[in-house]
Amino acid sequence: MNQLSQDTPTPRAASVRTVDDLRGPAGRLEALYTPGVPGARYAVTVAHPHPLFGGTMHNKVVYHAAKAFQHFGLPVLRFNFRGVGASEGKHDRGEGEKQDLASALDWLEGETGLPIIAAGFSFGAWVTLRTCCGALGLNPEVRGVVALGLPIQAGDRAYSYDFLSECGLRKLFISGSADEFGPVPDIEAAFALAAAPAQLVFIPGADHFFQGADRGLEQMKTAIRSWLEDNFLVTPGEMEASS
Repeated sequence: MNQLSQDTPTPRAASVRTVDDLRGPAGRLEALYTPGVPGARYAVTVAHPHPLFGGTMHNKVVYHAAKAFQHFGLPVLRFNFRGVGASEGKHDRGEGEKQDLASALDWLEGETGLPIIAAGFSFGAWVTLRTCCGALGLNPEVRGVVALGLPIQAGDRAYSYDFLSECGLRKLFISGSADEFGPVPDIEAAFALAAAPAQLVFIPGADHFFQGADRGLEQMKTAIRSWLEDNFLVTPGEMEASS
């Protein structure tokens, strides 16, 4: 596995801008877009946690995940699901939100012409996995999925992942070892369902929001960057040589 150097330079990307033309089935979706540097090889979406419990695209985990991708100068799109912030529509218990993400993926593909890595945190991780791996159908430009703080049980909301057995995308799962909504044995059981290639990383002592551990959010970002380097930011020849 490649190791990140503390001296690895961060490519310079354009400043974040508001997106005015992203629309889903329920109407306009509020979004922020950071263009990548020339020569970027992938673009990224990052989906936020549960809308009914304060989840927005400004969530700290979502923000730091976006920064991990921007470290390599990749274009990144964050957006609010329907009914959140200035996004039109109302919460749809995950069904309409899958359509929202599909619209975001289509917008990003049209904007950049690049293959896409789709990431999400908590509820956003579940929506991302369901959208990219589930019955809705895979956008052919999606090449990898990052699931942060994968939820298993949150109050009366239970999440299942049987569909991962047929998902051949490259997948990264990152959770805290003290995640109250995804205990380690349950995360390991969900991960065991996932078809290869897949990687699971636990941040020791971190809770659902990657707090409670020494530099938990930084550890999360390092795990994302390492996975990107190993799986997406090497040449095809290098990837074949390391397999």
